[in-house]
Amino acid sequence: MFKKIMPLSLIVALRFFGLFIVLPVLSIYALDMKGATPFLAGLVVGGYALTQALFQVPFGLMSDRIGRKKTLLIGLLIFIAGSIISAISSNIYMLLLGRFLQGAGAIGSVVSAMIADLVREEERAHAMAIMGGTIALSFAVAMIVAPIVGGHWGIDKLFWLTAILSIMAIAILFTAVPQPPKIIHSYQEEESKMLDVFKDKSLTRMYITFLFHSSIMTMAFFIIPLVMTKSIESGGFGWAKPELWKVYLPAMVFGLIAMGPSAVFGEKYGKGREVFMVSVATIFFGFIAMGFASTPWVFILGVVLFFIGFNMFEPLLQSFVSKFAKVHQKGAALGVANTFAYIGIFLGGVLAGFIMNHSNRATLAIVVAILSAIWFWWVATMPNPNNRGNVYLPLDIYDRDKISSLTSHEAIVESYINETENIAVIKYEKDLIDEDGVRGLLST
Repeated sequence: MFKKIMPLSLIVALRFFGLFIVLPVLSIYALDMKGATPFLAGLVVGGYALTQALFQVPFGLMSDRIGRKKTLLIGLLIFIAGSIISAISSNIYMLLLGRFLQGAGAIGSVVSAMIADLVREEERAHAMAIMGGTIALSFAVAMIVAPIVGGHWGIDKLFWLTAILSIMAIAILFTAVPQPPKIIHSYQEEESKMLDVFKDKSLTRMYITFLFHSSIMTMAFFIIPLVMTKSIESGGFGWAKPELWKVYLPAMVFGLIAMGPSAVFGEKYGKGREVFMVSVATIFFGFIAMGFASTPWVFILGVVLFFIGFNMFEPLLQSFVSKFAKVHQKGAALGVANTFAYIGIFLGGVLAGFIMNHSNRATLAIVVAILSAIWFWWVATMPNPNNRGNVYLPLDIYDRDKISSLTSHEAIVESYINETENIAVIKYEKDLIDEDGVRGLLST
């Protein structure tokens, strides 16, 4: 499994590294450009999330139709074009165009769908954890590299570096990423329409969870550097910006450690819903600590708790969406989920900025606490995807026509053929039937 997933994880990590590496210095750079205003500078920083939100679903749908690899190539080429335009920008509007183009190469959902194609459901959380870990590492490295390269050689060099790394990602795509298996399903064209991914209530619950997750993440990243670097007289702790690594490093370490148990309990022991509930509760207490801390060490404890809660979601979110979605919907469903995530990034930043402009961090913490309480109820009442199982049947033993007819049974969620591996995959409801029962249906 590792050989299948690592190349895709590297592609995503390189792309996210390109987005992360400019964040620590981008606002300062943008404000110095011709025609810049604070609003336009803010749009430069967060505007990529808008185009990400707009293009996640089209890219997901495109990957379902023309193939994952072709779609990844298109997305990476768009991202390279955006990086080059950003690097040669002479005014704020040209820089905006470059940033919007960077966001338009929305390949996140395509990579997740491709992982879902290559890896069996029982291994999917582990695969998503590998991808999440590489993204987290790319973030950590970006936070260190950005001030050094940007400060000494200029931020345009960061954009050029991003373009070069994306070219490397294309090379990895065509030399190390395996071809997805050929899948045959019985769904008609009218059953594959976009609105179908909203008909499943379980999928809809996951979309809203993505919205909560990303919006609260943005609020955290908004408040952490602001509070730590503000003067004590202004309600902060007066730390210098170079000292922020002392906040992020322990938080990221504990967050990465938390991903392992999360994947194990969520997948191996079928406790995904319970993991989500613990995660939301941890985020709740983390924000309370950040909002009402009177010392930097209590605040840092809050940051650590937030990162633990946030990262516990990482190995399960994409996996759960791909489990709830039918085989012909995975790209589209993951596209919708990531669209909700990017909408959350935008809304979270706007809400955090509004609250901090008119009030203080305690108010922000209370707002997040209220949102977390709603979120906790939301995940507590959702179905657990681990209640569904899969049977893998060799086609040289079982009849294809009988397999396709099983979908009429109330306990069978779907069935499809993996031509590459010459097997049939049947997804069933564990509460209604077991694996032996599924095989029994085929013998009658």
